[in-house]
Amino acid sequence: MSDTTCSAQDWLNGFAHELGLDAPDGDTIDNLLNLAGVAAHDSERIAAPIACWMIGLAGIDPPAALALAQKYVSERGT
Repeated sequence: MSDTTCSAQDWLNGFAHELGLDAPDGDTIDNLLNLAGVAAHDSERIAAPIACWMIGLAGIDPPAALALAQKYVSERGT
C-alpha cells in the first residue's frame, strides 16, 4: 500500500480506466455528491453510497436520480 494519496479526480480517472469507463465530469460528480448528501441527511449515512450504486444498477443518470431523491424526500414530508 502506498504512503501517498492522490486527488479524488486522479483516483476516479484511474478507477474508471480499470472499469473500462470514462471518468465522470465535474457536473456528474456534483450531482452524485448532491444525491449522496440528500440520502445521508434524510437517513443514516450508509444510504449515500448505496443510493449511488442503485442508480447505476437502474441506469439512471445522476441529475435525474437527484431529482427523484429530492422528490422522494419532499413527498415523505421530512
